[in-house]
Amino acid sequence: MKAITYSAFGSAREVLTLVDMDCPAPGPGEVTVNITMSGVNPSDVKSRAGRPGLDRPMFDKIIPHSDGAGVISAVGDGVPASRVGERVWLWNGQWKRAHGTAAQQINLPAEQAVPLPATVSDEVGATLGIPGLTATHAVFNGGDIRDQTVLIHGGAGTVGYLAVQLAKWGGARVITTARGAGLDRAKAAGADVALDYSAPDLAQQILAANNGQPIPKIIDVELGVNINIDAEVIAENGRLNAYGSAKDMTPALPIFPLLFKAVTLEIVLVYLLTPTERRFAVDTLTAALTAGALHSPIEQVFPLEQAAAAHEAVEAGNRTGAILLSTGA
Repeated sequence: MKAITYSAFGSAREVLTLVDMDCPAPGPGEVTVNITMSGVNPSDVKSRAGRPGLDRPMFDKIIPHSDGAGVISAVGDGVPASRVGERVWLWNGQWKRAHGTAAQQINLPAEQAVPLPATVSDEVGATLGIPGLTATHAVFNGGDIRDQTVLIHGGAGTVGYLAVQLAKWGGARVITTARGAGLDRAKAAGADVALDYSAPDLAQQILAANNGQPIPKIIDVELGVNINIDAEVIAENGRLNAYGSAKDMTPALPIFPLLFKAVTLEIVLVYLLTPTERRFAVDTLTAALTAGALHSPIEQVFPLEQAAAAHEAVEAGNRTGAILLSTGA
């Protein structure tokens, strides 16, 4: 099979290499998936560039990428043979493992290959592992949102755009923040109200958009930047699910308002969902896809041999859709 690998940290063009290698037979409880599409996420790019505190990758040779889609071509002991030929999407492909989805084949535990609804393309399937499950968990973990107001910061971003759609499908009224063209993008996703996140009176605008009432649930992509606004607008016994804080990695929490509103703060890391949380998120995401409630836009598909260009496209930012690799499998 053809695969993209790296053995040292560095820029994409310096360290990513196209190689030919064998894919072994699947082990007990595993499946082999012939990958058609591999999703390129910011976490994949950061892992290749190097993480703080690490001077070398965790494995001698890494095939990057967590997300992908394809067809099961073989099964190991304990996996029903009927799964051969099944279209699937993948999660945690390269999480604590050397071999991810930037290849024509992958072996991984059978539960990490999720049946892909017939109406959903492989391209969309390759966006579900990190963005789709993060959005689903952030929106629905913590209880039913039907007939509630949900505030979603960054509704034009990759996860936020999906979260807006999922929250509307779940029966919530959605207020979101974005900027510039992102405001129209967030509204197109279904947001009831889209506010400019740079507005100096953003907290007051959020409350005004909710008829002066505090917000029972907030989903935040930039916790450090938004925490004071969140603390001001969140309701008593409210829930704040944060999945990012890239602009301020050491936020200072305003403990007094959070404490005296008894706020539940969850830091969402999709790789570490419990089995129960994972099953719920997978089932909920599948239901939304089957209902046709989710549009996951694709910005560009690169051939496998142009993996470095795909990583650079993710690093450049300002995207309105996912970056994928087509493996040619």
